[in-house]
Amino acid sequence: MDSLQLSVSTSSVHKPKPRTPNGTRIYAIGDVHGRADLLGSLLARIDSDLKAYPVARSVQVFLGDYIDRGPCSRQVIDLLVARRRRHTVLYLKGNHETLAAEFLNNPSVLTRWQQMGGASTLLSYGISAAPHTDPGEQQQIAAAFREALPASHRQFIEGLALSFTCGDFFFAHAGARPGIPLRQQRRQDLLWIRDTFLQHKHDFGKVVVHGHTPAKEPVVLPNRINIDTGAYATGRLTCLVLEGDQISFI
Repeated sequence: MDSLQLSVSTSSVHKPKPRTPNGTRIYAIGDVHGRADLLGSLLARIDSDLKAYPVARSVQVFLGDYIDRGPCSRQVIDLLVARRRRHTVLYLKGNHETLAAEFLNNPSVLTRWQQMGGASTLLSYGISAAPHTDPGEQQQIAAAFREALPASHRQFIEGLALSFTCGDFFFAHAGARPGIPLRQQRRQDLLWIRDTFLQHKHDFGKVVVHGHTPAKEPVVLPNRINIDTGAYATGRLTCLVLEGDQISFI
């Protein structure tokens, strides 16, 4: 693993580095978006890293947006469902899973979901949907999706967590609203926030690890770390490793 130190501003020189609890390693994985090929390779790298560098406790935190845009959303969920049988994992909800879950009960959101790449998810379950559909067609497509969705996949989509805290790090899909304690963050912000969060230069109370906003490279700042590297388009799925006060990528 190649170590990467957190940059610090002159005003925080004397502040202790953020760290995980002793003996705990976190693997945080960015937005997958239907790239089962990249996910499979990354999981193998995590397994190799754990074998090469054993640790008392490891947790794999996935930051949401497992589906849509890429071609293999169903296969991604298959991999993630299987992953938790042998590993300690935490799956966070992304805004794309939110739309998929809503579509199951409210077919009228189909057009919005399609605009965000939902058609590729439906295709991965064998369902074709035209770009423009009337309410009756939306009902039929929702019924077909409910029928095609394995129970384990529906439980996965509907059972995702909104955030996770470990040591000095706070994990959420999109970020957090400045000025509001992390434990009081609204669901809408955890799933959707962008500019207000990204432009904030001050401390959130913990370092916020997030995805949601694609970047060419991981963004490591004193108050937040962005690990969405646009996997579906770039072919790069990022895994951040946090252990003690060290930061690295594999």
